[in-house]
Amino acid sequence: MTFAYEALPMRVLFGAGSLRRLPLEAERLGLRRLLVLSTPGQRVQAEHAATLLGDACAGFFTEARMHVPVETAQAARATARDAGADGCLAIGGGSAVGLGKAVALESGLPVISVPTTYSGSEMTTVWGLTENGRKRTGRDRAVLPRSVVYDPELTVGLPVEVSVTSGFNAIAHAVEALYAPDASPIVSLMAEEGVRSLATALPVIAADPGDMGARTGALRGAWLCGACLGATTMSLHHKLCHILGGTFDLPHAAVHTVVLPYAAAFNLPAAPAAARALRRALATDDVPKCLARASAELGAPRSLAELGLTERDFEEIIAQAQAGPYANPRPVTAQALRAVLRDALKGTLAP
Repeated sequence: MTFAYEALPMRVLFGAGSLRRLPLEAERLGLRRLLVLSTPGQRVQAEHAATLLGDACAGFFTEARMHVPVETAQAARATARDAGADGCLAIGGGSAVGLGKAVALESGLPVISVPTTYSGSEMTTVWGLTENGRKRTGRDRAVLPRSVVYDPELTVGLPVEVSVTSGFNAIAHAVEALYAPDASPIVSLMAEEGVRSLATALPVIAADPGDMGARTGALRGAWLCGACLGATTMSLHHKLCHILGGTFDLPHAAVHTVVLPYAAAFNLPAAPAAARALRRALATDDVPKCLARASAELGAPRSLAELGLTERDFEEIIAQAQAGPYANPRPVTAQALRAVLRDALKGTLAP
């Protein structure tokens, strides 16, 4: 057996109460003027983090938005420059983490990430920006957070629906990592365990959002799945979700949740090792149906139609999906794309 695996250079603080270690972490990194980034909805948590930082807080930018519009990234960079910031603290979900990456991409400012959802993007060098209805992505070591603080206490107030969809967003990273062309046994172990952790934790969270054991397990799963995203090349599922988000402004995590069973149904027949790992992780003989059923039972959207997509949008999606090459276990023809989209539009696998 031969393979290559390169661990990304980052530090992780994990466990309930870890946010209290934030001042020491900033000091360890030599950061004395951090701009705190968040969405408007995460302002309270951003203010709490700023209180912990004390004099090391240089100010706030609380206008992070889904899919990171270039205008928002430009405004955040200007705020960092005007505040004399020597780094950023991104607290929140994928929108805040993505904004921190966008600032780092152009300015080189180091980022500390404090995730409050399960998207997992804090574990990667992947950045994304949306401009003129197109989302472009890339990889750059400059955007990788220097430290990630995983504190399950910060996720207790996360609404169940967001918990579920961001959890399935993380699962999607692991699913595609299992059949990625640059997969390795190490990544596959992380992927299988990440899926198992989230699949076990999410039903408990739905029943009792305050269950700290489940919140801890879900955050651990998100870490593992995010690390898989950071270590491998993503395929059809992520390509479609970037188009649906960037061009049609559909909600990021919900789109991942809806599309995942249909992308899996298309790809897994050509990826038997990935299928076996997912059957073990999910304790099922039918991975796509299990994913669709589990997310629906936990209250997630069941179809792209629920999110506002129509069949009239297919041609634009297909054109973009075929515009650039990307690795995938099966050839992605226009006919195949149309079939995947039609099933996801109708939610044919959902109960």
